Amino acid sequence: MNLEEYRRLTQKPETKYHSRKTVIDGHTFDSQLEANRYVDLKRLKRAGKIKGFGIQPSFVLPGGIRYRPDFIVCGADGTIWVEDAKGKETKDFILKRKLWEEAYPWLELKIVR
Repeated sequence: MNLEEYRRLTQKPETKYHSRKTVIDGHTFDSQLEANRYVDLKRLKRAGKIKGFGIQPSFVLPGGIRYRPDFIVCGADGTIWVEDAKGKETKDFILKRKLWEEAYPWLELKIVR
């Protein structure tokens, strides 16, 4: 086995959408986009622009489907919303967003790109 074959065998496989898991502050994020948003939210909290945020809250959608957006955020005025960092909207996500709007019409789902 030559060096190139060894590297190919030991290399981590790429994800379907070429995202790369990233660890910050002990939290593992599914993509660099999601990790960058985490850093942005930390800055916004320090600056007093938001009261706080949580990572990957869990919600149950109609049909018993579990949905975990990336963040739940509380704005400086007390408004609460959820955020999902998406480079590309999959068919699965489009369905979950429709179910979300049906189940939680009072809680805005923001897509971060």
